[in-house]
Amino acid sequence: MAKYPVPGGVKTRLARVLGADRACALYEAFMLDLAGRLAVLPYPVTWAFWPPTAPFPSLMPAARCRPQRGDDLGERMASAIADELVEHGGSVVVIGVDAPHLPAALLDEAAEALAGGADLVLGPAADGGYYLIGLARPIPELFSGVAWGSPDVLDATRERAARLGLRTHVLPLEFDVDEPGDLTRLRATLSAGVVDLPRTALLLGEVDAGRS
Repeated sequence: MAKYPVPGGVKTRLARVLGADRACALYEAFMLDLAGRLAVLPYPVTWAFWPPTAPFPSLMPAARCRPQRGDDLGERMASAIADELVEHGGSVVVIGVDAPHLPAALLDEAAEALAGGADLVLGPAADGGYYLIGLARPIPELFSGVAWGSPDVLDATRERAARLGLRTHVLPLEFDVDEPGDLTRLRATLSAGVVDLPRTALLLGEVDAGRS
């Protein structure tokens, strides 16, 4: 799931500190670094983009791209999952651009859990949401009436899954990069050599140089 990078339209919380142009450039770096990482994994990738009229495929000319549809994030995720399952079958794992550093092992674990009989896989994020959701079939009830962006998203989703009797597999905790403080965690991850995000690292270096 991705937005077309436009200043003021992405990473608005980071823009308060970095400025709209630099926050947008950082988001695009996240997206392109993530695309490079996903391209070497053994999973077919579809980019579901917003807004639907944006020239997003021009950013990913070699990738499969699909416009999102729906009135809110929940409807758009539910629709993207349903469309992918209709077209390709199997199971679907959804991630966003906000966590380009996600370990590939977490995607492997999600895929294995769904193949092993889980109905739902959730990757809890430190902000109370989730960085990943995986489904073996469409379950639109998981996405309706959710206060997206609130710290209760994960708990609300898990409670709803329990009411529906879903077999749920929960991944280890990770973080999204939404707030300025998250950049510190991302810098530490890159400094430790845990993941290679060359465009992101270059931009963060420029940000740090500008502050020195």
